[in-house]
Amino acid sequence: MGKKISSKLFAELEHIVGVHNIIKEREKMLDYSHDEFSLKEISRMPDMVVKPSSAVETSSILKLACRENIPVTPRGGATGLCGGCVPQYGGIVLSLENMNRIKEIDKDSQMAVVEAGVTLMEFSRAVEDEGLYFPPHPGDESAFIGGLIATNAGGSRAVKYGVIRHYICGLEVVLPTGKIIRLGGKLIKSSTGYSLLNLMIGSEGTLGVITEAVIRLLPFPGAIRTLIIPYHGLEEAIETVPLLLKKNILPMAVEFIPREVIQVTEDYLQKKWPCAEGETHLAVILDARGTDELDFLSEEVAEICFEKGALDVFVADSPQKQRDVLEIRSKIYEAIKTYTVEILDIVVPRGEIAVHVKKVQEVSEKYGIWLPTFGHAADGNVHTHIMKGRYVDGKIIPVPENTWRPKIDQVREELYRDCRLRGGMISGEHGIGLVKQPFIDLVLDEETLSLMRGIKDVFDPDRILNPGKIFPMNKEI
Repeated sequence: MGKKISSKLFAELEHIVGVHNIIKEREKMLDYSHDEFSLKEISRMPDMVVKPSSAVETSSILKLACRENIPVTPRGGATGLCGGCVPQYGGIVLSLENMNRIKEIDKDSQMAVVEAGVTLMEFSRAVEDEGLYFPPHPGDESAFIGGLIATNAGGSRAVKYGVIRHYICGLEVVLPTGKIIRLGGKLIKSSTGYSLLNLMIGSEGTLGVITEAVIRLLPFPGAIRTLIIPYHGLEEAIETVPLLLKKNILPMAVEFIPREVIQVTEDYLQKKWPCAEGETHLAVILDARGTDELDFLSEEVAEICFEKGALDVFVADSPQKQRDVLEIRSKIYEAIKTYTVEILDIVVPRGEIAVHVKKVQEVSEKYGIWLPTFGHAADGNVHTHIMKGRYVDGKIIPVPENTWRPKIDQVREELYRDCRLRGGMISGEHGIGLVKQPFIDLVLDEETLSLMRGIKDVFDPDRILNPGKIFPMNKEI
């Protein structure tokens, strides 16, 4: 464990950020002890929350923490689902909430420069106000840009537009020693030495604190349309996806969603999904330069879907219908959150989705646990929800804790082993954090993990920065 924070160190930190940017009261620090992972027993209280307003202040904080061997846990919007910003060893939570400035939107270069504490919602609105577009859209719009970069977040649009990594051209990073480095810039390409920029993206705050980013933007699409396509079963729905891609149709997003979670969400929002047929629905989002091109694409998609046994094709062709469909899809987690233990984030090759989901169904029956599963059909990202409730006639009925809790690790391990069998990974977009750490050696061999630990030691030899995340520590701080 790191040392407790002395009164001398507290005074030094107060001098750096000011008294109003330090929290020591326990009741006020509770919000900083956890993220959105549902089992709060993984929560840990920090000794202090410090809120810098610049990279220089962040640097000064880390220099002190390094000197005193105090653990530091960077924290963004805390929308993560695997304990990535939980202060496992106490110490300082470094909250980036005050670093929330959009410094520049450069329309000529189609680049933005933003601080790490800007939310996805604020950023997207500012970009669209300038007639530009930031394609990645991971679920929670209150997520901070720094956190999205630290986890290499994805979202449903990844099939066409890629993940966060594809839009980060430059970073300002404060290393655990307090040194400030700048990586990349307003550049589309660079082959100048090792890509430390890409190393930082997805490193979950274990190698450095991201304080600023240069982000690539795109022109805004001319037209967007959502198609809802019901099927009798999952296999026909999933088998449609490669046919679309072979026809050179690249949707913005393709999601598979079971009818049961749609029903729960309809009740939760008091809104209606376009159709009630079938057991599995595809939600296909298309974009194009204009409505003529969009009409042509929609017709092609419909033909292919009917070839694979689609029951119908419903078009959300008005802005209100689009909003209703997207709201229902985006609020599924909110609708079932009360009964959700964990959201798995398995990613497998596209051709393996249906077989993996069949395994999910077998595990559900074996352990008597409801495991609703949906996700991104065109990029293989499958989100299985481990539930402490069961689905009965459109409603969720709670299940006693002594029924579901003893089975959680067995369910996780069986599904992770199946993921490995199919050439997959245990996280496609959420990261590893604390929750998935015990299972990482199921998909990464010891040589790979050893290289990762070696990289950690180069950047953070004293192991003060977000310790205990991704893989077990070889030594305690």
